[in-house]
Amino acid sequence: MSVRTTGRAVGALFLLAFVVYMTGNALAGSGEAADQARTGAGALLMLANSAAVAGIGVLMFPVLRRHHELSAHVYLVSRVVEAVMLAVGVVFLLLLIPLARDASALPSLASVARQGNLYAYQIAMISLGLGSLMFCRVLFQARLVPRFMAIWGMVGYAVFATGAILEVLGYGVGVTLSIPGGLFEVALGVLLVAKGFPAEPSHDREEAAYL
Repeated sequence: MSVRTTGRAVGALFLLAFVVYMTGNALAGSGEAADQARTGAGALLMLANSAAVAGIGVLMFPVLRRHHELSAHVYLVSRVVEAVMLAVGVVFLLLLIPLARDASALPSLASVARQGNLYAYQIAMISLGLGSLMFCRVLFQARLVPRFMAIWGMVGYAVFATGAILEVLGYGVGVTLSIPGGLFEVALGVLLVAKGFPAEPSHDREEAAYL
């Protein structure tokens, strides 16, 4: 694929990942654990999110490598770790189905399964937040997107990673601190679907074309 087409594919995966994870999480968490069909459907959508985020890392690797090889490797690893940890979290959610059939075990073990899902998710978000700082650094330096977008991403992911770390430490602020980074990913996805990445490293006139 051309660099522009790759950018559009990455943008589509950003949006797809957002939609399928939110929908899957809502389905898996909206009913009783014994509702196997609902929980299973939600789990499959969340696994689709894992595939999407890993795909983002793979597609971005050659684009980032043109500008900074270390950033390309760090971002790829961070996305793979995110995908794996989110998949581990899905396994914990699926454990709620057999646990719901044993009333004596449900209160304690189901709580462990939910906590396992939560911690797996937060570790995934720490990986995403820290690795994406390198991603946004390349976006800024290579002007692959307007620079204000790259700055927004760097700030948003730094706040995002901080919120996830605080969640692991027991401070319930992760949801609030995830908003700037989450909005950035949606905005970046829309921008890339519409524009892709510039075919060549952009200059001021090319950046103006995005505005």
